[in-house]
Amino acid sequence: MRFTDTLKKATGESWKLSLNHPFVLGIKNGDLPLETFKFYILQDIYYLKHYGKIHAMAAAQADDFSHTAMLAEKAKLTAQAELTVHNEHAKILNISDREMENFQPAPTAYAYTSHLYRAALSGSFGQTIAAMLPCYWLYADIGKTYQDAKPKEPIYQNWLATYASDWFQTSTQEQIDLLDQIAEEVSEKEREKIKEQFIIAKEYELAFWEMAYTKETWLSNKRAALI
Repeated sequence: MRFTDTLKKATGESWKLSLNHPFVLGIKNGDLPLETFKFYILQDIYYLKHYGKIHAMAAAQADDFSHTAMLAEKAKLTAQAELTVHNEHAKILNISDREMENFQPAPTAYAYTSHLYRAALSGSFGQTIAAMLPCYWLYADIGKTYQDAKPKEPIYQNWLATYASDWFQTSTQEQIDLLDQIAEEVSEKEREKIKEQFIIAKEYELAFWEMAYTKETWLSNKRAALI
């Protein structure tokens, strides 16, 4: 069994919950309220800005320059995706400049990106790649699992098609293969640390859906709204 297969097995329940979360099923069925999706997109724009930086940090950690080049390119593509998401979805979802300027990340979005930085700043190259991988892998699985879905809402069709695309599936497999290669070259102790980073990141992926579905906010904002 490949090392990454053991990681997916270790997160099996979280994976199942993620694929069948009401947020994801709402996209697949086309009945997720657009306001809920708008909340998600704003959080995802924030996430992608930091995710791109983590790619760049991983590129700097790599000893093999081919890995540096690959990750630097992915950092560029992630930044471009962030701009595309902003330009396309902002128009469709009526996201105003003021909303962007006053944006505040939800607790889970802030915590997830903080986890990525912790992996990159205090961990190894393998730990950084492991923390990044669940985002690739889960979205690729969602795209593959629901590629035949036909939600009536065009924005949901495009969202699913993006992650079902050959380009995204290939990019994901590159990350999976890279982590397997790293795992072959490190100690068992290091593999355990890599596994821990992967498991935590996968839990944050599930939490990200829940955050979006419930429109999570900071406790002080929630309490203030009740006064």
